[in-house]
Order: sequence, then C-alpha cells, then structure tokens
Amino acid sequence: MTQVFYSSTLFGAMTLAAAMDAGRFGAHDGRRILLVSNNAAIPEITPSLDETPGFAALRSRFDEIRSWNELIAPLHPSDWKARVIEVPMLSRMIATRLGLEGGVSELVVESVAVPPARTIAGLIRDCPITVYSDGLMSYGPTRDPLPLEISGRITRLLHLALVPELTPLLLREVGVEPDPLPDAAFTGVLDTLPAPEGLSGRAVILGQYLSALDIVTAEEEAELHASMLRALAARGFTDVLFKPHPAAGRRHAQQLRDVADGLGVNLSVAGETVPAELCFRALRPELVVGCFSTALMTAHRYFGIPVASMGCELVLQRLAPYENSNRIPLTIVDAIVPRLAEDGSITDPPPVDLPALVQAVGFCMQSDHYPALREAAANYIETHGAEARYFKNRRLSSVGLLPGGAKSQKPSPLGRLRRALSR
Repeated sequence: MTQVFYSSTLFGAMTLAAAMDAGRFGAHDGRRILLVSNNAAIPEITPSLDETPGFAALRSRFDEIRSWNELIAPLHPSDWKARVIEVPMLSRMIATRLGLEGGVSELVVESVAVPPARTIAGLIRDCPITVYSDGLMSYGPTRDPLPLEISGRITRLLHLALVPELTPLLLREVGVEPDPLPDAAFTGVLDTLPAPEGLSGRAVILGQYLSALDIVTAEEEAELHASMLRALAARGFTDVLFKPHPAAGRRHAQQLRDVADGLGVNLSVAGETVPAELCFRALRPELVVGCFSTALMTAHRYFGIPVASMGCELVLQRLAPYENSNRIPLTIVDAIVPRLAEDGSITDPPPVDLPALVQAVGFCMQSDHYPALREAAANYIETHGAEARYFKNRRLSSVGLLPGGAKSQKPSPLGRLRRALSR
C-alpha cells in the first residue's frame, strides 16, 4: 500500500519529516510519495519546494517526488478543482499517473479546506485522511465547510504546539482530534538542514505579503517594514536581516534597502526559499520583529529568542471579512507578543485569557459550525467586554452576542442573511 503526502512549502515538508521522525506514520515499510505543489502566483519562475537547497536533507524520507503542477498543467493549483461530473474519470487518471492501483493506505494533506489540498482529497479517494497544520491557523476554525466525502475520512490533525496553552479549533466541528508534534522532532529536522550562507543580523525583520492579500496597500506594507527597521535602529541595531515571505517577491527587500541606507544600517536579505527558522538557528538574533507571522512563534518557542510585533492594530482594523482565516493568528500575536513602537520602545500587551479569547473570536468567525462555543464566547464578552480591537458590533449582532442584547439567543434568519451579505 502507498502513503501519499502533499506539501506546498519547505516548512510544510519539514513538519511532515518531524511527524515521520516522531513515529506518527508508522514504519517506512510501504511506498511513500510526496506530491508537491507550487502555489506561487507565477510558478513558472518560482522554485518549487523540492528545488530548494534545504529539501535534499528531507528527500530520503520519500520514495518518489511528484509534481501536482505537472499533473494538471497548464492549470494553476490554487484555482483549479474538478467538476463533480469529472471526479470519477480524473480519480482514475490520477491513480494511474501516480501508480496507485494497489491502493492508498493514507492521504496526508495541509490546508484541506482550499485547493489544491481539497482538490487532491476529492480525487484520491477511499482512504483515511490525515491533516497536518504547520502554523498558527490551526488554532482557528475551519475556513470553509467540507463535504462529507472528505470530512468523514479525516482521522486526525497533526500540528506544531506553537502556543501550548491553546487547543486547535481546526476540524473540531467534525470531531477530529488534534495531535501535537514533539518540539524535539521539529528541531531535530532543523538540525539536519544546511545553514544559510552569507547572512548576518543581530535582529530579524519578518516580511509577509499583506498587500498581495489586499489587507493593506503596497505603500502601507512598505511603510510597516520601514517602521520596523527604524525601531530597530532606535534600539541600537546596525546589522539587520530581512526575511521576506516566500510569496512576496523581491520588491519588499528592494524598498527596505533604501531605508537601511538612510539609517546607516547594514541590511542582509535572506533568500525567499530559506525558512526563517534556519536563519534563527544560524544567527541566534537578539530580537525578531514581525506583524503576525507564525515565525514569531517558532523563534520564541524553539529558540528562546525575544520577539515583538508591529502593525497588528492596523491589520485588525482592515481585515475583512470577519471570518478571514488570518484573524486567529493575528489575534494570538496581538494578544500575547510584546509590541514594538517606532521609537524603539517595547511594551507588553494587557493580560489576557488567551484560550477564552480565541474561542470567542473563533465562534464569531464561524458561529454556524461551532455552536458549542456560544456559551464560552458569551461569557468572555460578558466578562471582558466587546473589545473593539477583536470584535465588531455588526458581527456580534449577527451572531446574537451584542452586549446588552440576548447573549444566548441564536441569530435570527434575518441576521443570518445580513451576515451572508456582509461577507
């Protein structure tokens, strides 16, 4: 029998390797295929994860590496999904192309709610599914409802325990149990990957791709990076590493170089395909700064490096619709990570009951699918108030939790309609 693993990022492949090393997939006594997908906007000019230098250290864990992009070319992995009438035919075709006629014992995918993982899960059928999550999004609700043909096959959720006091909400609505991976398994994988060369930095700035997601404008994102650099300079850092997001391209780094020159700061830029964690391991920086990147948590959790956030308040104001899957990662970072100001000062956020806050926000994001969280959400809002930073009155009203209203009532049909129209 064959185990089929799917990944779109080197970080995801590292997580798979950690799960294998921790024994989550049993002995390697059958065939293992890694199906890789390049989801970049222009995959033709962007290296796939199996083409990155660090992947060589992971390669031996798999018997074959196959490209999803090649299988469905010229269609884009993030856009294409099979029509219902095509599923039987395409399932047979995929099985033939991948040599799966002998059967699949397990399918392992990331981000199962959206293509390409959702598409793959719908085409590689008649086998149990394991979902693995490699970031803070595992602590939030499932982004979109899954058909029973997929959700009924999911047996577990493997995840990195980035925030130990939290239990993932992802897939809880379909009864899937989370299974945290040991820290040592992940750091052990990191130790096998080659250190990046030619980089320096006593502090690290983590880039994201907020403007590409239409959360902020390109000018605002450039200014956010510049503010981070100015704040680090104000704290006395003259040697800084910028780690751009793999999907962001080179524009952010080019813009930040001009700011660095004006500040007299030596700016080093990591390659787009270099995981931030390898930079942390090699440089052991004194401070890591970002907006709400998962790498803030890996820096602190796995390396004990001080971290700080900047820009969360702006993004919380702009993030739409309310059920945007970035909301929980953003909420977590804003609630517990110290905040960096442009003058270089760092302040701790107010004390917070993080599990209760995440449950309340998660319920407001997907109240129809997480009704069991209604009471917890109502209690949190009654105790702490409807903090404008995390809750919007319109959303609270639509789910029946507006303070002063009937906190335990389910939203009316009209409220459901209004919420659907506001998405």
